[in-house]
Amino acid sequence: MMKSDIIIIGAGPGGYETAIYAARNGLSVTIFENRKPGGTCLNEGCIPTKCFCRNAEILDGIKDSAEYGVNDMAYTFDFGQVIERKNRIVAGLIEGVEFLLKNKLITFVKEAASLIDAHSVRSVSGEIYSCDHLIIATGSVSKNLPIPGNNLPGVLTSKEILDIEKVPENLCVIGAGVIGLEFASVFNSFGSKVTVLEYAKEILPNFDADISKRLKQALGKKGIEIVNSAAVEEIRENADRLSVKYGYKGENREVVADTVLMAVGRAANVESLNLDVAGIVYSSKGIVTDDNMETNISRVYAIGDVNGKCMLAHAATFQGRKVIDHILGKENTIRLDIIPSAVFTRPEAAMVGCTEDECKQQGRVYRSKKAMFRANGKALSMGEPEGICKIIADEDGVIIGCHMLGPHTADIIQEISALINRRTTVDELSSMIHAHPTLSEIVQECAREF
Repeated sequence: MMKSDIIIIGAGPGGYETAIYAARNGLSVTIFENRKPGGTCLNEGCIPTKCFCRNAEILDGIKDSAEYGVNDMAYTFDFGQVIERKNRIVAGLIEGVEFLLKNKLITFVKEAASLIDAHSVRSVSGEIYSCDHLIIATGSVSKNLPIPGNNLPGVLTSKEILDIEKVPENLCVIGAGVIGLEFASVFNSFGSKVTVLEYAKEILPNFDADISKRLKQALGKKGIEIVNSAAVEEIRENADRLSVKYGYKGENREVVADTVLMAVGRAANVESLNLDVAGIVYSSKGIVTDDNMETNISRVYAIGDVNGKCMLAHAATFQGRKVIDHILGKENTIRLDIIPSAVFTRPEAAMVGCTEDECKQQGRVYRSKKAMFRANGKALSMGEPEGICKIIADEDGVIIGCHMLGPHTADIIQEISALINRRTTVDELSSMIHAHPTLSEIVQECAREF
């Protein structure tokens, strides 16, 4: 039996980053992964989709070239090269992760593992490993609507569509969350006619309503049809295409498409872990943990998507860091209630902190102000005036939330995230010098509205 200070099951961002941080602090780690390291984020999520987003940005620039005096441009679009470039970038990053795991304190076992008890596991090959502390970081898997036809050829998940052979003429996306909207935006730029069906009344239900509504309008202007309050009931074969049947306000409707993307969320990956044998409590949302990511079993932790708290790669990374600090008894200042998130549509959407609806539900006293990108010189010079910045402050003027739609807001939101962490007021932000002309001036202009 091999013994280490820590066993980590799963080598996604939460798993491998935690292993590296633990080793830097002198802890021995055994980490298990039966797929390529990097998890969903690197292999079939964040990174490959951002590669697609860059291709979409280039294509949109070419289409708008006449606006910038570049006329009569002719081009061809080789989708095979798009896939090849994506694969090359992902492979390079996987190689980088594998290099980082080549640490004398880290044993990387390229197999799956299941629990024997709370502090020992068995690999697929039958080897037994034990530890003082166990961290489960197995991530999540794509959900699938339990409807007839959900497994027909041409019905894809976010993993499979990344390796599709050609751009579909008609794409139907089921689900208007982050994943669904990013692919809808990308394939719209690639030339697909895109229809999005969403059961909820609004897109991006976790985002501020002002941002969701404006993003829906912006995507509509690009030709993406988004149908809210759409209850998808069945997918049928229709000659060589697919027919998606759905109900809408008492009517029976359908969308005919070459490809259907099932983007209805993700579920904690707890299958095959054998959690019951260790007595670990879990639900349909994931493994239950406390604020230190510790389960009901002492010295057993769950981080990342598998605990269902926040399904973002950077959340998993910092949850893992919090676990290691807890194990070491180190002081930790990580604010897991302040996690920025972004949607890489065109235009981008980003948020951090409280939404206005959350403030109302909590009975919290707040003020909110807005500033528009159409008054930002850099945005106008870029030809991207579509967008808004909305800041929410408490009764003392302390910033508690920010919600943005517009160019590069995924990058700009980090400034507000840092300021919220330091309990900065809108008055303080309004007096902080920003370079001109920059997109980030939008947050200062918004603060000055208070």
